[in-house]
Amino acid sequence: SRNLYTTMDGSGDVMETETKLDLLSSLQVVLKKAIIHDGLVRGLRECAKALDRQEAHLCVLAHDCEEQDYVRLVTALCKTHNIPLVEVPKREILGEWAGLYKLDQYDRPRKIVKTSVVVVKSFGETSAELDFLLNWINTNKA
Repeated sequence: SRNLYTTMDGSGDVMETETKLDLLSSLQVVLKKAIIHDGLVRGLRECAKALDRQEAHLCVLAHDCEEQDYVRLVTALCKTHNIPLVEVPKREILGEWAGLYKLDQYDRPRKIVKTSVVVVKSFGETSAELDFLLNWINTNKA
């Protein structure tokens, strides 16, 4: 999938810039929009509640989660309630994407809190990244 953006160059002519969408960058944008619209739940307890109540549209789990009980619980709840589960490589990446960090004076993320699981209860607004992510989920169902 690809997305075309139109931009203006210095002469006033319209240029088309092509960007390729991939799973992780699309997921990052979707999580940021969910944060803005107050639709993201972080932490095992809150995520387990949202999954059990079937309020979740998407669950994101870190691949390097140290507690296997967490992994088993989250995957079992997702399978039971038919909620899509996406894995990211590291807890630190997921923590940053979930907004669990402080910004330094140069607006760079510092003191990132590692998190193992987040749940999207509301996607917020639709976007090309959300369409790509939902399409990826539908084509990669087990």
